[in-house]
Amino acid sequence: MLRAVRRPTGHRISHRLSKPALTGLRSFTSSSARHADITLTVDGKEVTVPQGTALIQACEAAGSTVPRFCYHDRLAIAGNCRMCLVEVERAPKPVASCAMPAMPGAKVFTNTPMVHEAREGVMEFLLANHPLDCPICDQGGECDLQDQSMRYGSDRTRFHEITGKRAVENKDFGPLVKTSMNRCIQCTRCVRFANEVAGVEELGTTGRGNDMQIGTYVEKAMDSELSGNVIDLCPVGALTSKPYAFHARPWELKNTESIDVMDALGSNIRIDSRGVEVMRIQPRTNDDVNEEWISDKTRYGYDGLKFQRLTVPLVRQGARFEAVSWEHALAAIYDGLAASGAKGDEIKAVAGHLADTESLVALKDLMNRLGSDNLALDQEGGDTAPVHGVDIRSNYLFNTTVPGLDRADAILLVGTNPRHEAAVLNSRIRRSWLHTSLEVGWIGERADPAYSYDYLGEDLNAVNDFVAGKGAFAEKFKAAKRPMIIIGSAVAEHPDGAAAYAALAKYVEANKNKFVTPEWNGFNTLQR
Repeated sequence: MLRAVRRPTGHRISHRLSKPALTGLRSFTSSSARHADITLTVDGKEVTVPQGTALIQACEAAGSTVPRFCYHDRLAIAGNCRMCLVEVERAPKPVASCAMPAMPGAKVFTNTPMVHEAREGVMEFLLANHPLDCPICDQGGECDLQDQSMRYGSDRTRFHEITGKRAVENKDFGPLVKTSMNRCIQCTRCVRFANEVAGVEELGTTGRGNDMQIGTYVEKAMDSELSGNVIDLCPVGALTSKPYAFHARPWELKNTESIDVMDALGSNIRIDSRGVEVMRIQPRTNDDVNEEWISDKTRYGYDGLKFQRLTVPLVRQGARFEAVSWEHALAAIYDGLAASGAKGDEIKAVAGHLADTESLVALKDLMNRLGSDNLALDQEGGDTAPVHGVDIRSNYLFNTTVPGLDRADAILLVGTNPRHEAAVLNSRIRRSWLHTSLEVGWIGERADPAYSYDYLGEDLNAVNDFVAGKGAFAEKFKAAKRPMIIIGSAVAEHPDGAAAYAALAKYVEANKNKFVTPEWNGFNTLQR
Protein backbone atom coordinates (compact mmCIF):
# COMPACT_ATOMS: atom_id res chain seq x y z
CA MET A 1 0.00 0.00 0.00
CA LEU A 2 1.12 3.52 -0.73
CA ARG A 3 1.42 5.40 2.56
CA ALA A 4 2.41 9.01 2.13
CA VAL A 5 2.09 9.86 5.82
CA ARG A 6 3.05 7.96 8.96
CA ARG A 7 1.14 8.49 12.16
CA PRO A 8 2.00 7.40 15.69
CA THR A 9 1.13 3.88 16.76
CA GLY A 10 -2.44 3.67 17.99
CA HIS A 11 -3.76 6.49 15.83
CA ARG A 12 -7.20 4.88 15.59
CA ILE A 13 -7.71 5.52 19.30
CA SER A 14 -9.59 8.76 19.79
CA HIS A 15 -7.44 9.93 22.68
CA ARG A 16 -3.94 9.31 23.89
CA LEU A 17 -2.83 8.40 27.38
CA SER A 18 0.73 9.60 27.00
CA LYS A 19 3.14 10.82 24.36
CA PRO A 20 6.64 10.17 25.69
CA ALA A 21 8.27 9.45 22.33
CA LEU A 22 6.35 11.94 20.20
CA THR A 23 8.65 14.90 20.57
CA GLY A 24 9.48 15.39 16.89
CA LEU A 25 7.38 15.75 13.79
CA ARG A 26 4.65 13.20 13.08
CA SER A 27 5.50 12.92 9.37
CA PHE A 28 8.48 13.36 7.14
CA THR A 29 8.62 16.98 6.05
CA SER A 30 11.11 19.60 5.04
CA SER A 31 12.13 22.33 7.45
CA SER A 32 9.76 25.25 7.75
CA ALA A 33 12.72 27.64 7.62
CA ARG A 34 13.04 29.48 4.33
CA HIS A 35 15.78 28.15 2.07
CA ALA A 36 18.16 30.23 0.02
CA ASP A 37 16.95 31.24 -3.42
CA ILE A 38 18.40 29.64 -6.53
CA THR A 39 18.27 30.71 -10.17
CA LEU A 40 17.71 28.43 -13.15
CA THR A 41 16.64 28.82 -16.76
CA VAL A 42 13.35 27.44 -18.10
CA ASP A 43 12.79 27.66 -21.86
CA GLY A 44 15.32 30.46 -22.06
CA LYS A 45 13.76 32.47 -19.22
CA GLU A 46 15.59 32.93 -15.92
CA VAL A 47 13.53 32.26 -12.80
CA THR A 48 14.40 32.45 -9.09
CA VAL A 49 12.80 30.01 -6.64
CA PRO A 50 13.55 28.78 -3.08
CA GLN A 51 15.99 25.90 -2.91
CA GLY A 52 14.14 22.58 -2.73
CA THR A 53 11.32 23.70 -5.02
CA ALA A 54 10.14 20.95 -7.36
CA LEU A 55 11.14 21.43 -10.98
CA ILE A 56 7.49 21.46 -12.07
CA GLN A 57 6.83 24.41 -9.74
CA ALA A 58 9.83 26.26 -11.13
CA CYS A 59 8.49 25.71 -14.65
CA GLU A 60 5.12 27.14 -13.62
CA ALA A 61 6.84 30.13 -12.03
CA ALA A 62 8.52 30.75 -15.39
CA GLY A 63 5.17 30.61 -17.18
CA SER A 64 5.69 27.19 -18.80
CA THR A 65 2.81 24.75 -18.46
CA VAL A 66 3.78 21.16 -17.71
CA PRO A 67 1.08 18.46 -18.06
CA ARG A 68 0.53 16.18 -15.08
CA PHE A 69 -1.84 13.51 -13.80
CA CYS A 70 -0.46 12.41 -10.43
CA TYR A 71 1.13 15.64 -9.20
CA HIS A 72 -0.97 17.96 -7.03
CA ASP A 73 0.15 21.06 -5.16
CA ARG A 74 -1.48 20.01 -1.87
CA LEU A 75 -0.53 16.33 -1.86
CA ALA A 76 2.71 14.43 -1.38
CA ILE A 77 4.74 13.70 -4.52
CA ALA A 78 4.25 10.23 -6.00
CA GLY A 79 5.86 10.38 -9.47
CA ASN A 80 3.54 7.72 -10.88
CA CYS A 81 2.30 9.00 -14.23
CA ARG A 82 5.56 10.33 -15.80
CA MET A 83 3.52 12.79 -17.85
CA CYS A 84 5.51 15.75 -16.50
CA LEU A 85 8.72 14.76 -18.29
CA VAL A 86 11.01 17.65 -19.25
CA GLU A 87 14.46 17.90 -20.77
CA VAL A 88 17.33 19.07 -18.57
CA GLU A 89 20.65 20.00 -20.12
CA ARG A 90 23.31 17.28 -19.71
CA ALA A 91 20.74 14.81 -18.34
CA PRO A 92 20.90 11.44 -20.17
CA LYS A 93 17.12 11.12 -20.48
CA PRO A 94 13.91 13.07 -19.79
CA VAL A 95 13.36 13.97 -16.15
CA ALA A 96 10.12 13.69 -14.13
CA SER A 97 9.78 17.33 -13.11
CA CYS A 98 7.48 16.64 -10.13
CA ALA A 99 10.04 14.42 -8.38
CA MET A 100 13.19 16.37 -9.26
CA PRO A 101 14.21 19.43 -7.21
CA ALA A 102 15.24 22.55 -9.07
CA MET A 103 19.01 22.92 -9.20
CA PRO A 104 20.97 26.19 -9.45
CA GLY A 105 22.11 26.98 -12.95
CA ALA A 106 20.04 24.21 -14.54
CA LYS A 107 18.71 24.70 -18.05
CA VAL A 108 15.27 23.16 -18.50
CA PHE A 109 13.29 22.72 -21.70
CA THR A 110 9.58 21.87 -21.63
CA ASN A 111 8.70 21.92 -25.32
CA THR A 112 11.34 20.13 -27.38
CA PRO A 113 10.92 17.22 -29.82
CA MET A 114 12.40 14.82 -27.24
CA VAL A 115 9.93 16.00 -24.57
CA HIS A 116 7.01 15.75 -26.98
CA GLU A 117 7.99 12.25 -28.05
CA ALA A 118 8.44 11.12 -24.43
CA ARG A 119 5.00 12.42 -23.48
CA GLU A 120 3.48 10.71 -26.51
CA GLY A 121 4.97 7.45 -25.27
CA VAL A 122 3.52 7.97 -21.80
CA MET A 123 0.10 8.73 -23.29
CA GLU A 124 0.26 5.56 -25.39
CA PHE A 125 0.85 3.48 -22.27
CA LEU A 126 -1.94 5.25 -20.37
CA LEU A 127 -4.42 4.76 -23.21
CA ALA A 128 -3.44 1.15 -23.87
CA ASN A 129 -5.92 -0.13 -21.29
CA HIS A 130 -8.23 2.88 -21.11
CA PRO A 131 -11.78 2.12 -22.31
CA LEU A 132 -13.45 4.19 -25.02
CA ASP A 133 -16.08 5.48 -22.59
CA CYS A 134 -15.92 9.20 -23.39
CA PRO A 135 -19.49 9.42 -24.79
CA ILE A 136 -20.95 7.92 -21.59
CA CYS A 137 -18.41 9.23 -19.05
CA ASP A 138 -19.46 12.02 -16.68
CA GLN A 139 -15.93 13.42 -16.81
CA GLY A 140 -16.32 14.20 -20.51
CA GLY A 141 -15.66 17.84 -21.29
CA GLU A 142 -13.57 18.44 -18.15
CA CYS A 143 -11.23 15.44 -18.32
CA ASP A 144 -7.47 15.92 -18.03
CA LEU A 145 -6.87 12.72 -19.99
CA GLN A 146 -9.02 14.00 -22.86
CA ASP A 147 -7.15 17.30 -22.93
CA GLN A 148 -3.71 15.70 -22.91
CA SER A 149 -4.78 13.14 -25.52
CA MET A 150 -5.63 15.98 -27.87
CA ARG A 151 -2.13 17.42 -27.37
CA TYR A 152 0.07 14.35 -27.09
CA GLY A 153 -2.09 11.41 -28.19
CA SER A 154 -1.43 9.39 -31.35
CA ASP A 155 -3.86 8.42 -34.08
CA ARG A 156 -2.87 4.76 -33.76
CA THR A 157 -1.67 2.33 -31.10
CA ARG A 158 0.87 -0.46 -30.98
CA PHE A 159 -1.15 -2.34 -28.36
CA HIS A 160 -2.31 -5.64 -29.85
CA GLU A 161 -2.79 -7.88 -26.80
CA ILE A 162 -4.88 -10.84 -27.92
CA THR A 163 -6.64 -11.09 -24.55
CA GLY A 164 -7.96 -7.55 -24.90
CA LYS A 165 -7.77 -4.59 -22.59
CA ARG A 166 -7.36 -4.85 -18.83
CA ALA A 167 -10.65 -5.04 -16.92
CA VAL A 168 -11.17 -4.22 -13.24
CA GLU A 169 -14.23 -4.80 -11.09
CA ASN A 170 -15.87 -1.60 -9.87
CA LYS A 171 -15.62 -0.85 -6.16
CA ASP A 172 -18.47 0.26 -3.90
CA PHE A 173 -17.34 3.48 -2.19
CA GLY A 174 -20.82 4.28 -0.88
CA PRO A 175 -23.76 6.42 -2.05
CA LEU A 176 -21.73 9.51 -3.01
CA VAL A 177 -18.76 8.38 -5.11
CA LYS A 178 -19.36 6.36 -8.26
CA THR A 179 -16.50 4.16 -9.46
CA SER A 180 -15.53 2.95 -12.92
CA MET A 181 -12.16 1.40 -12.20
CA ASN A 182 -11.50 0.37 -15.82
CA ARG A 183 -10.72 4.06 -16.39
CA CYS A 184 -8.25 4.33 -13.48
CA ILE A 185 -4.67 5.27 -14.41
CA GLN A 186 -3.27 4.63 -10.88
CA CYS A 187 -2.25 8.24 -10.24
CA THR A 188 -3.00 7.57 -6.50
CA ARG A 189 -4.33 11.10 -5.91
CA CYS A 190 -7.34 9.62 -4.10
CA VAL A 191 -5.09 7.43 -1.93
CA ARG A 192 -2.88 10.33 -0.92
CA PHE A 193 -5.86 12.58 -0.21
CA ALA A 194 -7.49 9.98 2.03
CA ASN A 195 -4.28 9.40 3.97
CA GLU A 196 -2.96 12.95 4.22
CA VAL A 197 -5.95 15.29 4.22
CA ALA A 198 -9.04 13.31 5.19
CA GLY A 199 -7.22 11.19 7.75
CA VAL A 200 -8.90 7.91 6.80
CA GLU A 201 -6.38 5.27 5.81
CA GLU A 202 -8.91 3.21 3.90
CA LEU A 203 -7.76 3.58 0.29
CA GLY A 204 -4.65 1.93 -1.07
CA THR A 205 -3.15 -0.08 -3.91
CA THR A 206 -2.96 -3.85 -4.28
CA GLY A 207 -1.08 -5.83 -6.91
CA ARG A 208 1.73 -4.74 -9.18
CA GLY A 209 2.13 -3.67 -12.78
CA ASN A 210 -0.84 -4.56 -14.95
CA ASP A 211 -2.60 -6.14 -11.97
CA MET A 212 -2.50 -3.04 -9.77
CA GLN A 213 -5.86 -1.92 -8.39
CA ILE A 214 -7.01 0.87 -6.08
CA GLY A 215 -9.63 0.06 -3.48
CA THR A 216 -10.51 -0.26 0.18
CA TYR A 217 -9.00 -3.76 0.71
CA VAL A 218 -12.04 -4.88 2.71
CA GLU A 219 -15.32 -4.30 0.86
CA LYS A 220 -16.75 -1.20 2.55
CA ALA A 221 -17.91 2.33 1.86
CA MET A 222 -15.45 5.19 2.17
CA ASP A 223 -16.07 6.55 5.67
CA SER A 224 -15.10 10.21 5.39
CA GLU A 225 -16.89 13.54 5.54
CA LEU A 226 -14.52 14.79 2.81
CA SER A 227 -14.88 11.84 0.41
CA GLY A 228 -16.39 13.89 -2.41
CA ASN A 229 -13.10 15.70 -2.98
CA VAL A 230 -11.63 12.61 -4.63
CA ILE A 231 -14.06 13.31 -7.49
CA ASP A 232 -12.42 16.67 -8.16
CA LEU A 233 -8.94 15.18 -7.75
CA CYS A 234 -9.44 12.28 -10.16
CA PRO A 235 -7.93 13.30 -13.52
CA VAL A 236 -10.02 10.76 -15.41
CA GLY A 237 -13.55 9.38 -15.04
CA ALA A 238 -12.71 6.62 -12.57
CA LEU A 239 -14.31 8.49 -9.64
CA THR A 240 -17.41 10.58 -10.35
CA SER A 241 -20.43 11.85 -8.42
CA LYS A 242 -23.28 9.36 -8.01
CA PRO A 243 -26.05 11.95 -7.45
CA TYR A 244 -24.89 13.89 -10.52
CA ALA A 245 -24.43 10.84 -12.76
CA PHE A 246 -25.82 11.26 -16.31
CA HIS A 247 -27.59 14.52 -15.43
CA ALA A 248 -25.69 17.15 -17.43
CA ARG A 249 -22.58 18.05 -19.38
CA PRO A 250 -20.25 20.87 -18.23
CA TRP A 251 -20.96 23.06 -21.27
CA GLU A 252 -24.68 23.02 -20.45
CA LEU A 253 -24.20 24.52 -17.00
CA LYS A 254 -24.18 28.10 -15.80
CA ASN A 255 -21.55 28.80 -13.12
CA THR A 256 -22.33 31.07 -10.17
CA GLU A 257 -19.76 31.88 -7.49
CA SER A 258 -21.09 31.74 -3.95
CA ILE A 259 -20.31 31.03 -0.28
CA ASP A 260 -21.31 27.86 1.54
CA VAL A 261 -23.82 28.22 4.40
CA MET A 262 -23.85 24.61 5.57
CA ASP A 263 -21.24 25.29 8.25
CA ALA A 264 -19.51 28.28 9.83
CA LEU A 265 -16.34 28.07 7.73
CA GLY A 266 -17.82 29.91 4.74
CA SER A 267 -16.16 27.76 2.09
CA ASN A 268 -15.92 29.30 -1.37
CA ILE A 269 -18.08 27.32 -3.78
CA ARG A 270 -19.28 27.33 -7.36
CA ILE A 271 -22.92 26.51 -8.06
CA ASP A 272 -23.50 24.83 -11.42
CA SER A 273 -27.09 25.15 -12.60
CA ARG A 274 -29.15 24.42 -15.68
CA GLY A 275 -32.15 26.68 -15.98
CA VAL A 276 -33.53 27.07 -12.47
CA GLU A 277 -32.23 23.72 -11.21
CA VAL A 278 -29.01 23.35 -9.23
CA MET A 279 -27.11 20.41 -10.71
CA ARG A 280 -23.98 20.27 -8.53
CA ILE A 281 -21.77 22.17 -6.08
CA GLN A 282 -18.01 22.41 -6.57
CA PRO A 283 -15.25 24.14 -4.57
CA ARG A 284 -13.48 27.36 -5.49
CA THR A 285 -9.88 27.85 -4.45
CA ASN A 286 -9.33 30.19 -1.51
CA ASP A 287 -6.13 29.56 0.43
CA ASP A 288 -7.36 31.66 3.36
CA VAL A 289 -10.54 29.65 3.93
CA ASN A 290 -11.11 26.21 2.40
CA GLU A 291 -8.08 25.94 0.09
CA GLU A 292 -9.75 23.77 -2.57
CA TRP A 293 -11.70 21.29 -0.44
CA ILE A 294 -15.34 21.21 0.64
CA SER A 295 -17.23 18.83 2.91
CA ASP A 296 -19.72 16.26 1.64
CA LYS A 297 -22.47 18.21 3.41
CA THR A 298 -21.59 21.23 1.30
CA ARG A 299 -21.20 19.25 -1.92
CA TYR A 300 -24.41 17.23 -1.71
CA GLY A 301 -26.67 19.40 0.45
CA TYR A 302 -28.35 20.87 -2.62
CA ASP A 303 -30.68 17.88 -2.84
CA GLY A 304 -32.66 19.56 -0.06
CA LEU A 305 -33.69 22.18 -2.60
CA LYS A 306 -35.80 19.59 -4.43
CA PHE A 307 -36.74 16.85 -1.98
CA GLN A 308 -38.68 16.90 1.31
CA ARG A 309 -39.11 20.65 1.14
CA LEU A 310 -42.17 22.82 1.75
CA THR A 311 -42.76 24.91 -1.36
CA VAL A 312 -46.34 26.09 -0.67
CA PRO A 313 -48.16 27.12 2.54
CA LEU A 314 -49.97 24.35 4.43
CA VAL A 315 -53.06 24.87 6.60
CA ARG A 316 -54.37 22.30 9.05
CA GLN A 317 -57.73 20.88 8.04
CA GLY A 318 -58.79 18.47 10.76
CA ALA A 319 -56.03 15.88 11.21
CA ARG A 320 -54.12 16.73 8.04
CA PHE A 321 -52.40 19.63 6.30
CA GLU A 322 -53.57 20.86 2.91
CA ALA A 323 -51.75 23.06 0.41
CA VAL A 324 -53.32 26.49 -0.02
CA SER A 325 -52.48 29.83 -1.64
CA TRP A 326 -50.59 32.56 0.22
CA GLU A 327 -53.76 34.66 0.40
CA HIS A 328 -55.60 31.80 2.07
CA ALA A 329 -52.68 31.16 4.45
CA LEU A 330 -52.40 34.80 5.55
CA ALA A 331 -56.17 34.98 6.03
CA ALA A 332 -56.00 31.84 8.21
CA ILE A 333 -53.25 33.45 10.33
CA TYR A 334 -55.34 36.59 10.75
CA ASP A 335 -58.43 34.60 11.72
CA GLY A 336 -56.41 32.53 14.19
CA LEU A 337 -54.95 35.61 15.88
CA ALA A 338 -58.35 37.27 16.05
CA ALA A 339 -60.00 34.16 17.52
CA SER A 340 -57.28 33.74 20.14
CA GLY A 341 -57.63 37.26 21.45
CA ALA A 342 -53.84 37.48 21.88
CA LYS A 343 -52.38 40.96 21.95
CA GLY A 344 -48.93 42.52 22.27
CA ASP A 345 -46.25 40.22 23.68
CA GLU A 346 -48.77 37.40 23.96
CA ILE A 347 -47.96 36.84 20.28
CA LYS A 348 -44.63 35.09 19.64
CA ALA A 349 -42.78 34.48 16.38
CA VAL A 350 -40.26 31.66 15.93
CA ALA A 351 -37.80 31.76 13.00
CA GLY A 352 -35.50 29.08 11.65
CA HIS A 353 -31.85 29.66 12.56
CA LEU A 354 -30.89 29.47 8.87
CA ALA A 355 -33.42 32.10 7.79
CA ASP A 356 -31.90 34.91 5.76
CA THR A 357 -31.52 38.41 7.19
CA GLU A 358 -34.21 39.97 4.98
CA SER A 359 -36.80 37.44 6.14
CA LEU A 360 -35.88 38.01 9.79
CA VAL A 361 -36.24 41.79 9.38
CA ALA A 362 -39.62 41.37 7.68
CA LEU A 363 -40.79 39.09 10.50
CA LYS A 364 -39.57 41.57 13.11
CA ASP A 365 -41.43 44.42 11.38
CA LEU A 366 -44.60 42.34 11.29
CA MET A 367 -44.38 41.53 14.99
CA ASN A 368 -43.74 45.20 15.81
CA ARG A 369 -46.87 46.18 13.86
CA LEU A 370 -48.76 43.68 16.01
CA GLY A 371 -47.31 45.31 19.13
CA SER A 372 -45.02 42.42 20.05
CA ASP A 373 -41.28 42.22 20.62
CA ASN A 374 -41.45 38.50 21.35
CA LEU A 375 -39.18 36.79 18.81
CA ALA A 376 -37.05 33.63 19.02
CA LEU A 377 -34.97 31.26 16.93
CA ASP A 378 -35.81 27.57 16.70
CA GLN A 379 -32.68 26.47 18.56
CA GLU A 380 -32.17 25.76 22.21
CA GLY A 381 -31.84 29.04 24.05
CA GLY A 382 -32.98 30.92 20.95
CA ASP A 383 -35.40 33.07 22.93
CA THR A 384 -32.87 34.22 25.53
CA ALA A 385 -29.72 36.31 25.36
CA PRO A 386 -26.56 34.22 24.80
CA VAL A 387 -24.76 33.33 28.00
CA HIS A 388 -21.52 34.85 26.76
CA GLY A 389 -23.04 38.26 26.17
CA VAL A 390 -22.39 38.29 22.42
CA ASP A 391 -25.31 38.43 20.02
CA ILE A 392 -25.99 35.36 17.88
CA ARG A 393 -24.84 36.89 14.59
CA SER A 394 -21.62 38.39 15.98
CA ASN A 395 -20.32 35.18 17.51
CA TYR A 396 -19.86 33.69 14.06
CA LEU A 397 -16.47 35.42 14.10
CA PHE A 398 -13.37 33.20 14.07
CA ASN A 399 -10.86 35.59 15.64
CA THR A 400 -7.65 33.74 14.86
CA THR A 401 -8.50 33.46 11.14
CA VAL A 402 -8.43 30.09 9.45
CA PRO A 403 -4.78 30.29 8.28
CA GLY A 404 -3.91 31.02 11.91
CA LEU A 405 -4.44 27.32 12.61
CA ASP A 406 -1.16 26.67 10.80
CA ARG A 407 0.67 28.93 13.28
CA ALA A 408 -0.90 27.72 16.53
CA ASP A 409 1.27 25.52 18.75
CA ALA A 410 -1.49 24.47 21.19
CA ILE A 411 -5.25 24.18 20.64
CA LEU A 412 -7.99 23.53 23.20
CA LEU A 413 -11.31 22.28 21.78
CA VAL A 414 -14.27 22.81 24.11
CA GLY A 415 -17.70 21.34 23.37
CA THR A 416 -17.09 20.86 19.67
CA ASN A 417 -16.27 18.12 17.20
CA PRO A 418 -14.78 19.98 14.23
CA ARG A 419 -14.68 16.82 12.13
CA HIS A 420 -18.47 16.97 11.81
CA GLU A 421 -19.15 20.65 12.46
CA ALA A 422 -16.48 22.06 10.10
CA ALA A 423 -14.74 19.19 8.32
CA VAL A 424 -12.43 21.35 6.19
CA LEU A 425 -11.31 23.29 9.26
CA ASN A 426 -10.60 19.96 10.95
CA SER A 427 -8.38 18.93 8.03
CA ARG A 428 -6.27 22.06 8.65
CA ILE A 429 -5.87 21.11 12.31
CA ARG A 430 -4.85 17.61 11.23
CA ARG A 431 -2.30 18.97 8.75
CA SER A 432 -0.75 21.19 11.40
CA TRP A 433 -0.73 18.27 13.84
CA LEU A 434 1.03 16.08 11.27
CA HIS A 435 3.75 18.50 10.25
CA THR A 436 4.43 20.36 13.50
CA SER A 437 4.53 19.58 17.21
CA LEU A 438 0.99 20.92 17.74
CA GLU A 439 -0.65 19.87 21.02
CA VAL A 440 -4.43 19.40 21.08
CA GLY A 441 -6.63 19.27 24.18
CA TRP A 442 -10.25 18.11 24.19
CA ILE A 443 -13.10 18.91 26.57
CA GLY A 444 -16.44 17.35 25.68
CA GLU A 445 -17.79 14.08 24.37
CA ARG A 446 -15.09 11.77 23.04
CA ALA A 447 -14.71 11.52 19.25
CA ASP A 448 -12.19 10.56 16.58
CA PRO A 449 -11.07 13.76 14.80
CA ALA A 450 -8.31 11.91 12.85
CA TYR A 451 -5.53 13.16 15.13
CA SER A 452 -4.45 12.44 18.70
CA TYR A 453 -5.41 14.67 21.59
CA ASP A 454 -5.20 14.92 25.37
CA TYR A 455 -8.64 14.18 26.77
CA LEU A 456 -9.36 16.45 29.75
CA GLY A 457 -12.98 15.56 30.55
CA GLU A 458 -16.51 16.31 29.45
CA ASP A 459 -18.00 18.71 32.00
CA LEU A 460 -17.48 22.00 33.82
CA ASN A 461 -15.03 20.38 36.22
CA ALA A 462 -12.66 19.73 33.31
CA VAL A 463 -12.85 23.41 32.32
CA ASN A 464 -12.17 24.53 35.89
CA ASP A 465 -9.23 22.12 36.24
CA PHE A 466 -7.73 23.42 33.00
CA VAL A 467 -8.14 27.05 34.10
CA ALA A 468 -6.51 26.16 37.42
CA GLY A 469 -3.49 24.76 35.56
CA LYS A 470 -4.02 21.16 36.62
CA GLY A 471 -2.69 18.44 34.34
CA ALA A 472 0.13 18.07 31.83
CA PHE A 473 -1.79 19.63 28.94
CA ALA A 474 -2.65 22.75 30.95
CA GLU A 475 1.05 23.26 31.62
CA LYS A 476 1.96 22.80 27.94
CA PHE A 477 -0.85 25.14 26.91
CA LYS A 478 0.35 27.80 29.33
CA ALA A 479 3.86 27.57 27.86
CA ALA A 480 2.63 27.85 24.25
CA LYS A 481 3.57 30.96 22.28
CA ARG A 482 0.40 30.97 20.17
CA PRO A 483 -2.35 29.26 22.20
CA MET A 484 -5.78 28.86 20.69
CA ILE A 485 -9.16 28.07 22.27
CA ILE A 486 -12.06 26.93 20.05
CA ILE A 487 -15.46 26.80 21.77
CA GLY A 488 -18.38 25.05 20.12
CA SER A 489 -21.68 26.89 19.88
CA ALA A 490 -23.33 24.00 21.74
CA VAL A 491 -21.63 25.17 24.94
CA ALA A 492 -23.98 28.17 25.05
CA GLU A 493 -26.95 25.77 25.08
CA HIS A 494 -25.61 23.73 28.01
CA PRO A 495 -26.86 24.41 31.57
CA ASP A 496 -23.26 25.06 32.61
CA GLY A 497 -22.54 27.15 29.51
CA ALA A 498 -22.46 30.49 31.31
CA ALA A 499 -20.00 29.19 33.90
CA ALA A 500 -17.79 27.60 31.21
CA TYR A 501 -17.67 30.82 29.19
CA ALA A 502 -16.95 32.87 32.31
CA ALA A 503 -14.11 30.57 33.38
CA LEU A 504 -12.47 30.59 29.95
CA ALA A 505 -12.94 34.36 29.58
CA LYS A 506 -11.22 34.83 32.94
CA TYR A 507 -8.37 32.59 31.76
CA VAL A 508 -7.97 34.60 28.55
CA GLU A 509 -8.00 37.86 30.49
CA ALA A 510 -5.30 36.56 32.83
CA ASN A 511 -3.14 35.57 29.84
CA LYS A 512 -4.09 38.32 27.40
CA ASN A 513 -0.43 39.00 26.62
CA LYS A 514 -0.59 35.73 24.64
CA PHE A 515 -4.24 35.58 23.62
CA VAL A 516 -4.98 39.16 22.60
CA THR A 517 -2.13 40.89 20.79
CA PRO A 518 -1.88 42.92 17.57
CA GLU A 519 -0.70 39.76 15.77
CA TRP A 520 -2.81 37.11 17.50
CA ASN A 521 -6.29 36.58 18.93
CA GLY A 522 -6.63 33.05 20.21
CA PHE A 523 -10.23 32.99 21.48
CA ASN A 524 -12.73 31.58 18.94
CA THR A 525 -16.32 30.38 18.68
CA LEU A 526 -17.08 27.66 16.12
CA GLN A 527 -20.69 27.56 14.96
CA ARG A 528 -22.34 24.37 13.80
